[in-house]
Amino acid sequence: MGDTFQTVVDLDATAAEAPRLATRVLDRLVTEGIVLAERADRTFGHHLPGPHWDRAVDPLDADRQPCDGLTVHIGRTVFHGGQDGPEWARCPRCTATTRLYTDDHDLIDASWEPYARAIGLWHTTGTADVTCPACAVPVPLPDWAWAHDHFAFAHLGFEFWNWPEFTDEFPALIAETLGGHRTVRVWGKF
Repeated sequence: MGDTFQTVVDLDATAAEAPRLATRVLDRLVTEGIVLAERADRTFGHHLPGPHWDRAVDPLDADRQPCDGLTVHIGRTVFHGGQDGPEWARCPRCTATTRLYTDDHDLIDASWEPYARAIGLWHTTGTADVTCPACAVPVPLPDWAWAHDHFAFAHLGFEFWNWPEFTDEFPALIAETLGGHRTVRVWGKF
């Protein structure tokens, strides 16, 4: 069956401001009763669901209580959707789509290799480009779009383990608390 997660990633937070913003969001989620302030050792330091956790999730799914909590990630992180990889990557400059898997779900090594190399470099240094195969322009890795928002490259993320699906309003609440920063929801399963 596996474990599922939903991560709201702040695409705009710098490394320097991520700790302050993390505190701001956590304080808001605690005040709203969505998570508890204390960390629970049994869940690897997660902030467990609070008494009003259901404010964050789809009402049709609210009968399925979360069994784990929130982990706040601060620092350069490659956020990803877990199992499998993205079907495609899209250039933000020319909007060309690069297929990364065949229709039979086999990885296209030649297509994937530049992205894999860039992901490793970004994780190590915080900067990496991928040259678009269509327009031949080097594009910063964090600017690429990914099928199903499979990747996000950022310094701040709020990862909720084994929670029902969020409402559209919940990630918007986090974005508002971040001062209107751009966010993306990376979700997946392990």
